[in-house]
Amino acid sequence: MKNFFAHFKGDLLGGITAGIVALPLALAFGVSSGLGPSAGLYGAIFISFFAALFGGTNTQISGPTAPMTAVSMVIIASIVAIYDGSVSKALPVILAVFLLAGLMQIVLGVLGIGKYIRYIPYPVVSGFMTAIGVIIIVTQILPSLGYYPKEDTDWVEPFRPQAEALILENILEEEAEEGILVLEDFEETIARADEINMTSIDEEAKTLAAKEASGVLGAFNVLPRALKNINYLELILALVTIAIIYGFRRITKVIPSTLVALLLVSGVAFGFDLDYRTIEQIPEGFPMPNLEVFTGFKLSSITPYFFTALTLALLGAIDSLLTSVVADNMTKTKHKPNRELVGQGIGNSIAAVFGGIPGAGATIRTVVNINSGGKTKLSGMIAGLLLLLILLAMGPIASQIPAAVLAGILITVGISVMDYKGLRAIPSLPRDIKLGPIKLSSEVIVMIVVLILSTFWNLVYAVGIGLVIASLMFMKKIGDLTAMRSDVKTLGVEKAWADERNFPQRLKDEIFIKHIKGPLFFGTTSDFQVLSQQIPNTAKMVVIRLDRMQYMDQSGLYAMEDVLLELQKKEVIPLFVDVLDQPKYMMERIDIIPDLVPLEHIFDDFYTCLDWILEHETEIHEMPSPAEKVIEKE
Repeated sequence: MKNFFAHFKGDLLGGITAGIVALPLALAFGVSSGLGPSAGLYGAIFISFFAALFGGTNTQISGPTAPMTAVSMVIIASIVAIYDGSVSKALPVILAVFLLAGLMQIVLGVLGIGKYIRYIPYPVVSGFMTAIGVIIIVTQILPSLGYYPKEDTDWVEPFRPQAEALILENILEEEAEEGILVLEDFEETIARADEINMTSIDEEAKTLAAKEASGVLGAFNVLPRALKNINYLELILALVTIAIIYGFRRITKVIPSTLVALLLVSGVAFGFDLDYRTIEQIPEGFPMPNLEVFTGFKLSSITPYFFTALTLALLGAIDSLLTSVVADNMTKTKHKPNRELVGQGIGNSIAAVFGGIPGAGATIRTVVNINSGGKTKLSGMIAGLLLLLILLAMGPIASQIPAAVLAGILITVGISVMDYKGLRAIPSLPRDIKLGPIKLSSEVIVMIVVLILSTFWNLVYAVGIGLVIASLMFMKKIGDLTAMRSDVKTLGVEKAWADERNFPQRLKDEIFIKHIKGPLFFGTTSDFQVLSQQIPNTAKMVVIRLDRMQYMDQSGLYAMEDVLLELQKKEVIPLFVDVLDQPKYMMERIDIIPDLVPLEHIFDDFYTCLDWILEHETEIHEMPSPAEKVIEKE
């Protein structure tokens, strides 16, 4: 406990500063997610406190981040659409998915997956982060212009027939589930259909119109209408917010420019009683758990979102551990990746129960904490407690913040989150693949594919597709490199290894030596399988040198078996030299050893193998070669 408070002064200042920086971002991310500012604030409170308490990075400040919010926004929108546009009806399912993602992070930490996160290719991360920036910027253009599709009657009107049909379809589905959709109870169907009124049709039409205008494509679709219906007051508030954020940074970085913009622009708008649009009302009092997450739990409701929750968990893990590396570099310490995942999972799980959006380690807030003196976990906990105090003391006041101000803040977040380092590197990256006459960079292709798919289609699937493409390209490169180093050549053509230089010339036509350099896996099997066809007809034995084959997968295992069976048909004897543990274990599992290569034909080193060959030289000379066998048959 004494050590816990050893740096209390620095932790207090760091936590307060980080909490102040987190406030406007938490509100903005909450609004952007679709659950409202309170969801962002709840997420920041609980994730910051519990991720710090249970995590593995002492100076980490956690909370809602741009990537996590962007994915959450997609999840929320898809679930809300299923529940006829009602956030209140969809909320238990949304929070259950967030809770599942948090629990998955805990499992990832317990299983020790943290150390593998670093293997995610940079082009995938780069394309994804740039897409996040583009999505945030584009989707915040409409609120910056003061345009809300649901309130545009001309935009909503064409959706009314579809809305009426959808309401009736929902009634029929409900009755089918209740078992009353039969001829005898048809009067019940008519009675329910009579309940369809203009109000319900109007609400459903607004939901459909908003859905059509959501996302990047939706925003571009309604942008011409937005430009014809600009609310200049909202636009000025957003532009002034952006100008203050960038301008104030030139004056000083001691005070967060985002907070200055929030307080200044909101204060002026409220003080002069301007007719602006406020954010949603922030509930007063201590956050209460949403028990419907448990009482209304249905496995069928969240099963379709299992992969989505896993993606959210992995994204949070990547986001957090990258921030942990930054913290390590600044503090000259070393974080515990698996413990950090457990801490993030606990924070996200608790935040979900209380209605908060998920988050991760936040780089800028962590840097602010360290620069302000934060050294222990107490700093992250203080940041969460400060946000809780702000909620309890200033909830009604915060509800008067202009929506355009948060839109302006989010646009600056979108600009900052894009990976400019990766974009600038595009012209200089090596063009290592050919598509017809065009040479392209495989890494650029992965980056652009992830960027485009994430921006215009689906964030979750884009990352998966990016990982698959990057993995295939990597395996292709490794396979090509391994094949180049492991060409099938006779001893006279292939460069002899040091211990082969004194190999008797009289045996060079009868003994074929094969070097396997590198792993034998599915990327190299096709080249390896031609071994039996390339062996000279004069060869009676094949010495297969395995001391540089560190790894063999199942594809490589069966390729080896196929080659040995071909050699067996030709009555060519294989000799193994220096079989390493993993390949030996694999070959013993399916009895390649000793069925196809007996133990007496396996040698610890080439000198031992050569001694054996010399001992049996007379027998080898007397053995018929494959060419001689063909002549005999003829």
